[in-house]
Amino acid sequence: MMHPEFMAVDWGTTHRRRFTIAADGTVVARDSDDRGILAVSDFPAEIAALRAAAGDMPLLLAGMVGSNRGWVEAPYVEAPASLAALAAALVSPLPGVQIVPGVVQRDPARPDIMRGEEVQLFGAQALGQLGNGLACHPGTHSKWIEVEDGGIARFRTVMTGDLLAALKARSILSDILAHDPGLDDDFIAGVDHALDASDLTAELFGARARVVTGQMSAAAAASRISGLLIGSDVRTGLGRSRADVVTLVGSPGLNARFALALARAGRESISVDGETAFIAGARAIMAAQTAGARA
Repeated sequence: MMHPEFMAVDWGTTHRRRFTIAADGTVVARDSDDRGILAVSDFPAEIAALRAAAGDMPLLLAGMVGSNRGWVEAPYVEAPASLAALAAALVSPLPGVQIVPGVVQRDPARPDIMRGEEVQLFGAQALGQLGNGLACHPGTHSKWIEVEDGGIARFRTVMTGDLLAALKARSILSDILAHDPGLDDDFIAGVDHALDASDLTAELFGARARVVTGQMSAAAAASRISGLLIGSDVRTGLGRSRADVVTLVGSPGLNARFALALARAGRESISVDGETAFIAGARAIMAAQTAGARA
């Protein structure tokens, strides 16, 4: 078995993923659980358990664990942000434990923040899948990131996944959204409408009206709603960007939906698995920190 070099932890709001990574990038062990920051009341105990599992290996923590609702707050690095700047700003609350800072955009007209996606973005770069241009991280809070000079220049967050979760949990659309949305003509129709219009909330209710009046099945309406939400996300994320190609960094299933929406908007896309990007990004950060320490 390859000798493990360090353990990287992607610690989000609701989930946590651990990867034991060897010097050549091989993942020698991995696991995941639902111990996101909202489920943790005793961070010292959680950290102690992670350190026990890691043994002598360094721990690199990323994501919401470094937020003001996490274990120890890791101050944001200001955009434009490079890989070297991120590595230089790692916070070490305990020997052998480091937290990746997020990135903040202090534009008075459009302030924004991210934690976790920066690791995936630099991972996509390390994998050779992203140069300068536009990247999208689909998810609970989709991130649309403009990359210039190899770093994070500016970005925008679209809380599409959060909105979908709220609609599923407590809205007049919850019964419709109990159906799994297809990647079909109804999805495409929703995307096309959202790309050309800004009446998202009216069209969301319109999906229910189509079901009630017998124009559409509930399953078809679920697909249309998915298309409306993702199409709106893409419309906002593209903004005035002239990028011909967008790098998608996320789960294969979600990437496929966004890729289709981007195609309807006349853009090409490259799909990068989010987990693979996180692992590559964690390695890149550790390497950049080592290089900085030697400089």
